[in-house]
Amino acid sequence: MITLTEVLALSGALFAIGIAGIFLNRKNVIVLLMCIELMLLAVNFNFVAFSRYLGDLSGQIFVFFILTVAAAEAAIGLAILVVVFRERRSIEVEVLDTLQG
Repeated sequence: MITLTEVLALSGALFAIGIAGIFLNRKNVIVLLMCIELMLLAVNFNFVAFSRYLGDLSGQIFVFFILTVAAAEAAIGLAILVVVFRERRSIEVEVLDTLQG
């Protein structure tokens, strides 16, 4: 049987990998979006673990709302990246810092 401590340790490791990916990668925006999604996955993992531990389904229901928002965020983020790539021929973070409307 997997204990709550083991699940929280795994979730903390996933979150730490996401944070490390954000700090170590400063060039590619797609990798930054993937690291943010990995951090959201770790938070969802915590919700499910605590929901299972406490015997309450509200945490698992809340995960579905988070996944819906994360899917919309990923779709909008990738659409913005496609537009930026067509305009500037690059998706490096250093090139994107001069965006003006």
